[in-house]
Amino acid sequence: MSRTSRTFRKRTALFAVPAAALLALVPSTASAYPSPGRVTGDIVTHDPTMMRTSSGQYLLYATGGGISNKTSGDRTAFRNGRDAFSSRPSWWRNYSSVPEAWAPDISYHGGRYLMYYSVSKFGTNTSAIGLATSSTGQPGSWTDQGTVYTSRSSSDYNAIDPNLFVDDDDKWWMSFGSWWSGIKMIQINPSNGKQLSSNTTRYSLASRPTGTKAVEAPFIVKRNGSYYLFASYDVCCDGVRSTYKVKVGRASSITGPYRDKNGVDMRNNGGTPVLESHGNVIGPGGQSIMKDVDGDLIVYHYYDGNDNGTPKLGINLLNWSSGWPVAY
Repeated sequence: MSRTSRTFRKRTALFAVPAAALLALVPSTASAYPSPGRVTGDIVTHDPTMMRTSSGQYLLYATGGGISNKTSGDRTAFRNGRDAFSSRPSWWRNYSSVPEAWAPDISYHGGRYLMYYSVSKFGTNTSAIGLATSSTGQPGSWTDQGTVYTSRSSSDYNAIDPNLFVDDDDKWWMSFGSWWSGIKMIQINPSNGKQLSSNTTRYSLASRPTGTKAVEAPFIVKRNGSYYLFASYDVCCDGVRSTYKVKVGRASSITGPYRDKNGVDMRNNGGTPVLESHGNVIGPGGQSIMKDVDGDLIVYHYYDGNDNGTPKLGINLLNWSSGWPVAY
């Protein structure tokens, strides 16, 4: 079975305190997860991706509709904006009867904004990853570039949850995947944002060969010479019954193998926890990582146990001093 439907069932001056005080907030044990930083306004969201523009505006896109949008001037107060697409591309109907898009990934390269996103429907892996580009990144400005990668019912993978990573050598890579045989990666042509024709290898990065197949939503960063693969594990999108959590592995090569703190390969159920349910924060996941002026942020959704499981925006800083990301 695939992931639960991404449709809804029904980021902060993170801490304006001295850096030393922030470091004091780093959990001392793996189970001491922090509360999200304070965010206000329109914070109902799912699968958020966020970046800071050159003008200082925070642009957030997320699952839903023609890809939903929020903006903030201070990373604390967020306001809903228009959908990314003023009209939804006609090809979406080949993969979704709604149609809507899920789990976008926004970045800025070569003087333009790129947004990869997913189109699918609940219970199937007849799915597609699309690409849109924009000169401003603002809602309504996006030009769809069509499909990048697809899967069908006979595939052993699911072409959703894309994340673009540009390495120091200017090689482009896209990780993606949900359930089935797990997280995959392909190489991308920087000139058009599509798969590189000279390398059609589909690499495997993470999977759960025994038990549940529930791993999805990859996001890769490089820190201090190592590559880190973040992924969401277990079941999303079921309010207070959600069991989502974020785990990470580390590798010396972009294509892996990614291993957890104990040396277990992420292709064999490995993964070191970064965020799990705690208090009213249920099922944190759908994460992205953003480098901001004060450090790295993990941006995610969670289900608020104090608000009937409403999906809300979570933001925390990450501390890398141990060689592994720790949320605080």
